[in-house]
Amino acid sequence: MVRHRPTGWIYALKVIYGTHEDAVRLQIGREIEILRTADNPHVVRCHGFYDRAGEIHILLEYMDGGSLDGRRIASEPVLADVARQVLAGLAYLHRRRIVHRDIKPSNLLINAAHQVKIADFGVSRILAQTMDPCNSSVGTIAYMSPERINTDLNKGAYDGFSGDIWSFGLSMLEFYLGRFPFGEQLGRQGGDWVSLMCAICYSNPPEAPPTASPEFRNFIACCLQKEPSRRLTPPQLLRHPFITRAQVTAPVAPSPLNNFVPLT
Repeated sequence: MVRHRPTGWIYALKVIYGTHEDAVRLQIGREIEILRTADNPHVVRCHGFYDRAGEIHILLEYMDGGSLDGRRIASEPVLADVARQVLAGLAYLHRRRIVHRDIKPSNLLINAAHQVKIADFGVSRILAQTMDPCNSSVGTIAYMSPERINTDLNKGAYDGFSGDIWSFGLSMLEFYLGRFPFGEQLGRQGGDWVSLMCAICYSNPPEAPPTASPEFRNFIACCLQKEPSRRLTPPQLLRHPFITRAQVTAPVAPSPLNNFVPLT
């Protein structure tokens, strides 16, 4: 968190350390200039990009509630509202031909106004070009779609837009379960990432438990399809009964931040 001295306004400052080639820096700068034009209530605003003595500084909208990583959202109406907001942000990005590629709970932020916003869109995909894949976080691999991990699937074709939907669905199911859907041992830092990738690519997709409503179970199934073309788009998911039913039956303000319970 940083404060702008002339105005007193609060921002978030992301500092990326390490050595990056000039071409990569230029590419990052160009991408962020595009992202600065993003204007949607469910996308974290990027205000600027600075190169300070070799460090890359990215100035972002500050979200005082932090990320939803490690939170359990057992209430379906509350989860439906979270899903609706994330889908609204994804629909906006996809309309602008922006693929996130790293949807996961830690990249979904909330503020005191109960707004849920997507963070870190676009930037990570550029930085990934300069990093060793084996050193990337297991948490990122955990939310990748099967066809992104194994290029032999889907005849080698990868559609980043449908890949975002897989990651979104996995994140929503994790919120409901209170644990990583493929198993906590695989989904956390330090897990067996080879076993994790095999589970994602070759096991059946995770499902919502029988105790969940039929609408939520179907909603998750519409996201976690092995065949990318069978995953619904954000506009289609926004019309799903899980979302529309919650808006009709629970027309109340989203629950306060303390209803998002950190896991022990």
